[in-house]
Amino acid sequence: MAGEKGRSLLREVNLEAGKPIVDQAIRRLTFEISHSRSLGCTVLKIIHGYGSSGTGGRIRTESRKYLARLKSQGKIRGFIPGEAFSIFEEDTRQAFLRCTDLRQDRDLDRYNNGVTFILL
Repeated sequence: MAGEKGRSLLREVNLEAGKPIVDQAIRRLTFEISHSRSLGCTVLKIIHGYGSSGTGGRIRTESRKYLARLKSQGKIRGFIPGEAFSIFEEDTRQAFLRCTDLRQDRDLDRYNNGVTFILL
């Protein structure tokens, strides 16, 4: 997923990998946001699941609460839940302006509530 000048503008991280507890997933999310910024990314896509296995739902819920706090503190620009990642949504169209790689993402218009896009 290379962007302009060989820099990755869009990164994807699976927070469910290794079946972490919620606290571990949030710590990893914190690290991945910082790491993605240092790499010059404009968007970080996280895969957190949607709860079909029982744990993904808690990771999704707590991740989104955490992201809402970061947004209110001005630490991220915002986030787009996967179920709202659609060409018919204004937030998605605005995100395309910051990261053209998003137009190619496999979850566009799939209403996938197991992912979230973080605008850095």
